[in-house]
Amino acid sequence: MSNSYDRYQKRRLHSSYFSVVLSIALVLFVLGALGLVVVKSTKIANHFKSQIEITLFLKDRVTSQQIANLQKSLETKKYTRAISFTSKEVAAVQFSKDIGEDFLGFLGENPLKNALDISLQPSFVTPQKLAEIQKTLIKNAYVDEVVYDAPLIELLTANVKRISFWVLVVAGFFTLIAVILINSSIRLSVYSKRFTIKTMQMVGATKRFIRIPFIWTSIKLGIAGAFLSSFALAAVIYYISEEIPALELLTDYKELALVFAGVFLIGIFVSWFSTFLATQRFLNLKTDQLYS
Repeated sequence: MSNSYDRYQKRRLHSSYFSVVLSIALVLFVLGALGLVVVKSTKIANHFKSQIEITLFLKDRVTSQQIANLQKSLETKKYTRAISFTSKEVAAVQFSKDIGEDFLGFLGENPLKNALDISLQPSFVTPQKLAEIQKTLIKNAYVDEVVYDAPLIELLTANVKRISFWVLVVAGFFTLIAVILINSSIRLSVYSKRFTIKTMQMVGATKRFIRIPFIWTSIKLGIAGAFLSSFALAAVIYYISEEIPALELLTDYKELALVFAGVFLIGIFVSWFSTFLATQRFLNLKTDQLYS
């Protein structure tokens, strides 16, 4: 009879642990997926920003050697991602193709100018920083005009800020939900052992001595849940990358490592913190309050 009861209790304990691990895994999976969205949204925004160029139209009297020196100087600037030179002859050929007629024959001369096209680092693509860069470049003796699409920059910056704000709001909301769900699962697990806690306390065990085994058990459950959620998240990432290669989900290992590390840290921390609070609550209860 006693053996049957012990087996029953073990099954209940294992079932309780399994439900806690599963709850943690599901919540961490959602958080991991959301973290991936946050990381990738930043990368997508940077991708669009990296397409922005600022064009320097050069004065006619500037020599080839002076252009080469200016190009080398600009390549060392922090805001420069890449730089290319377009001669006015090449620009004239391209412009003729665009309009469908030879405008040089009509005008008799080439009114276009030599130009340097600077692709910018994403962090410098803001209205304020581009205005500062323009003011600095226009002072150069070789530069006749500095041109960039200011309305496009303002629209892009506003949209990126708006999207980033709502992504962070959603991420914060789901993080809060995740903490509440994990905390509830841990509290239910500890609640089932409240009489054991009080019995140990009544025979003289200290609060720290009672709390440590519960915390270690919860941390192990949190790690198990993190492993399970990471495995599921990795499978989903691999599937999506195979179906939609353009998203480049598997190209940046640092970002993926950051997401998975975040999943593990959240699982461990929330499990530890929730167990600490739950055990503390039952340690402070009186015996007659355990039945309520």
